[in-house]
Amino acid sequence: MLNSLITNKTRLKLLLKFFLNSETTSYLRNLESEFGESTNAIRIELNRLEAAKLLTSNFQGNKKYFRANVAHPLYNELNSILRKTVGLDKIVQEIAENIGNLYEAYLIGDLATGKESKVIDLLLIGNSVDNQYVASLTQDIEKLVTRKIRFLILENQEKDSFLQKHTALLLWK
Repeated sequence: MLNSLITNKTRLKLLLKFFLNSETTSYLRNLESEFGESTNAIRIELNRLEAAKLLTSNFQGNKKYFRANVAHPLYNELNSILRKTVGLDKIVQEIAENIGNLYEAYLIGDLATGKESKVIDLLLIGNSVDNQYVASLTQDIEKLVTRKIRFLILENQEKDSFLQKHTALLLWK
């Protein structure tokens, strides 16, 4: 749906990359290899988003790094729209309401790092969480969000070692 409102595919990829996770930073050449698009198309969109003050930038050596401007008045709205587009709002709501001993839910994988993906990877932290129930619940939710959902369930004491090694975006606590 969002691609019918934002018709420039490069701009949409940049919004997903930077506005799903505010901690994401990247530079032009890295975006070129990730998106598989020309540096010129990416540079034009980066400049437009920076001129609109949706992105901020800083130099580290000779590389100009970009990140979402979380102080921008539209940041929260864009983040919310993108989460709804990806389907994260429905997923988190359904899982949190229907799983008893859930402490936290994280987005991991490509989406957590700002890369577009047809797969939503979730990390669920809880004790005595029923894997089969979560699997059946995610199958129902997949039909709503039209994306594949993969999940990993860890107990609370396993969380820290996993989060030290992976990019994770807290979705629910």
